[in-house]
Amino acid sequence: MPAEQLSLAFEEREVSGATLAARISRAVTVALRDCGKPRAQVARAMSAFLGETVSPAMLDAYASVAREGHRISLPRFLALIHATGDRRLLEMLAAPQGWAVIERRHLPLIEVAQIREQEDALRRHREILMRQARSA
Repeated sequence: MPAEQLSLAFEEREVSGATLAARISRAVTVALRDCGKPRAQVARAMSAFLGETVSPAMLDAYASVAREGHRISLPRFLALIHATGDRRLLEMLAAPQGWAVIERRHLPLIEVAQIREQEDALRRHREILMRQARSA
């Protein structure tokens, strides 16, 4: 399945784990599986992004929950996102904070919604003040 068609979040059953490190390892596995590219191609794209060598064997280690000494670093995690195009990797880190990963093109619509909320709050406040003024 191409990365641009992926859902916004991983299925919980696919990335469940006792620790964040285990969840990340499982997410790496799912992202590699779902990106539709061979691991060698992903490794080459990551290497080009980073300017350093990433091998398919390293990807295997990052995807293994049992390989505790081979956790993916932040720069390599970002390179993996770049190589796979899988924003679910970022989403799994943002969601526990109450945040969401969205495309920048949606930001103006979010700002419009925030402005509407502020307008509604101001309208309600004005109505309260008007009622108070009438009863005074």
